[in-house]
Parts: sequence; structure tokens; C-alpha cells
Amino acid sequence: MRNPLDYVRPRTVRIGVTGLARAGKTVLLTALAARLLADRARFAAVALAPSGAESLPRFDPAAHLAALAADPPRWPDRTDAVSLLAFDVALPAPLPALPPRRLRLEILDYPGEWLLDLPLLALSFEDWSLQVLRRLERPALAATTRDFLAFARGLPAQAGADEALAAAGHRLYVGTLSALRDRHGLAMLQPGRFLMPAPGAAPPWMSFFPLPGGSPLAGLLRRRYDAYVDATRQALVAPLFGQVDRLVVLADLLGALHTGADAFADAREALAAASSALRWQGSWTAALAAIASLRLPDRTVGRVAYVASKADHVSERQRGNLAALMRALTAPEDGSRPVSSARTAAFAVAAARCTEDFVWTLEGHPVSAVRGRVLGEDRLTRSYPGEVPDRPPGPEFWAHPFLALPRFEPARLTRDGRGGLPDIGLDALIGYLLEDLL
Repeated sequence: MRNPLDYVRPRTVRIGVTGLARAGKTVLLTALAARLLADRARFAAVALAPSGAESLPRFDPAAHLAALAADPPRWPDRTDAVSLLAFDVALPAPLPALPPRRLRLEILDYPGEWLLDLPLLALSFEDWSLQVLRRLERPALAATTRDFLAFARGLPAQAGADEALAAAGHRLYVGTLSALRDRHGLAMLQPGRFLMPAPGAAPPWMSFFPLPGGSPLAGLLRRRYDAYVDATRQALVAPLFGQVDRLVVLADLLGALHTGADAFADAREALAAASSALRWQGSWTAALAAIASLRLPDRTVGRVAYVASKADHVSERQRGNLAALMRALTAPEDGSRPVSSARTAAFAVAAARCTEDFVWTLEGHPVSAVRGRVLGEDRLTRSYPGEVPDRPPGPEFWAHPFLALPRFEPARLTRDGRGGLPDIGLDALIGYLLEDLL
């Protein structure tokens, strides 16, 4: 039941928005800002909150909206740091005699790389090292991972705890992670803060790399890894992440399907790891453990929305499959019910729609397709990407080329986007995130 004081005092609700690399997080945040500011059906009033004394930089929706509203329109530059988007919201009063309920809504742009650090809480340094090295040894990645693997394999069995060796291995490992992201489009790259460092100077314990075994050097790296995991655990209850009430996890599943089996398997592993790590949130066992330690249970994420982005690149009849695929990738693998009290849901969303649906005759048969303007061209291009699987595909799926995905330009906006952006599924996402408040 709602606390009666909520009707007379402002309440702060924070939504974290994170996701795998290149999933369209900046566009989603811009679209959310435009929609909230223009929505008079659900809100009595909405305004951007003035900057206070917070240390977090503010997300600038006006600058990103200007890029989408330009002539010709262009996609805004991607953001690569933590930022905050804050609104002062007045909700309609349930009775005419009551004043509007006041709400501060904060949307935190949270790096997806950091989300992938949560699985480390349950992994020892030895187990993490073995998992990482198995991934790096895949034949398809050999040209990218060769230098780091040669360094790690070439270390003596009893390598000393030498700072120069630790620093050299760390530099090679971070360079390998960067190349795997940029050349291969991979996302399951840990630790996440190696690719997206936190603000400020890096502490000395950040300098480690995977190395199994019992050498003195491995012992030094293990202690640094443990310090990193402790810092990640503390971040869960710190103001940055620990005060997140709801979470949006964004992924470009269509792009992963298009890139191929390896990229899709990597995205699948990253989503499964992140969703499994989030399931401890709000469990009865965690609450009982906190009470047994004579402390209050930690604040937890109450709702998680897993969002497949760029849903406008497939036709309407395929978007249900896209949401079902996201649901399958983030459900417990054994089909069990999660112990968390958090609600979860899967969505297929296009935050800034850039295509329209139409029926295309292909080889004499009508098919549901889309069309839009390709970046740099002034003509409409038709696209029939193919059938989207509603569950993780088997080996036979990869035997045929799938999902040619043109890079469409944004749709031309009316009123410079001040009335919101053309979208798919954004209303359903907002409704789910704010359902208990409206």
C-alpha cells in the first residue's frame, strides 16, 4: 500500500539504463526525455530538474535531440560515461481535493560494461581466469588474442610477484578486450571497468589480468582481483548503483544475429550472466542474512526490463518473436522461478523509429518487410531481414545468410521532436517502469 505521506512529500525514483555495447542507449534516453516532457495524458506536469550539488554530469537531451532533428537528420554521438537525467514530475491527484503528488524521476545512464562485473561476485580469481582464457582461445579470435595468450603462456610456472610483469600483462589484456569489442563486436568482456573506467585515478589494484596457477605473480593478481570484487560489491549499495529502483537492460539482438554465431553466442552469454547476477536482488535469503547480521536489508531493484532494441528493422509480425527471444535469453536456464522479488519483463523497442512497414513481393510471394532511407542516400531502401527466431537458434539457423541490416537514417521529425519521437514500444516500456506510480 502507498504511504499516505507520498501525497504531500516528493518521492525520488531512480531508473538505471544500461546495456550491451552499441545497443542504442543514447537514443533511448533521448526518446524517454522527449516523451516524458510531452506526455500530458499521464502527468500533470513534467520539467527537467535543475542541477543541484550532485557530482554526476547531466545527460543533455537537447543536444542529442538536435542531431535527430537536423536536416538531414543524424544519429547522436554515443555516450561513454555515467550521466544523470532528472525530472520534476507532478502526478494527477486521485481526488480533486488533494494536491498533485510530487515525484523526482532520475534516469541514470549506467555503463553496460559495469553491469557485466556483477557475475564476478560469485567467481573466484582461479575460476574467472579459466573462464576468460577458454573464451580467448576460440579459433575465430586467434589473430586478436595471440599476443596476450603468448605472454600469459610464456610466464614461468613460479613467476615472481613482479610489478613490471603485472603491468605488462594488464596492458596487453586491456588492449585485447578493446580489440574484441571493436573488431568482433563482443560484449562479454570482463572486468567491465577495464573498458569503461570509473571517474578519477585508477587504484593500484586495478592492474591485474587472468592467470591461473599458484605462482607468486598469480597470488598478487588474485589479491588485486579480490579487491576489485570487493569494490564492485560496495558499489551495489553506493549512491551510483545501489539507489536504482528499476533497471533497463538494452541489447541489439538483431545486430548479433546479423554478425554471426560467435557474436550471438557472446551476447547470449553476457545477457545470461547479467540476468543471473541480478536475481539475488531482493531474495529472502539475502534479507534474512542481513537481519542476522543486525543490519537492514540492502535496497534492491524492484523491476527489470530487458529490451531488444532497433525493433523497427523488422516488420511488425516479427517483433513478437524478437521480444520472445530476449525473454528466452534472460530466463533461468533450468526453467526455475527466480528467488528475487524483482519483476522482470521483455520488450522489443525502437526508441526513434526510422522505417515503415510494407508488403514486398519477393520471388512471387508477399512478405512483410520494412523500408527507410539509408544514411547518405536520398531514396527509400526496402529490407526483408528474414525470420527472427523466438528462441536461441540451433546450428541449422547459421547455415544460411541472415539479417541484412541497412544503416537507416532517423525519421524526419515534426516540431523538432518536441512532441516526442516516432517509436515502437516506448509507451509499453514507460508504463511497465512507472506502473505502480501512475
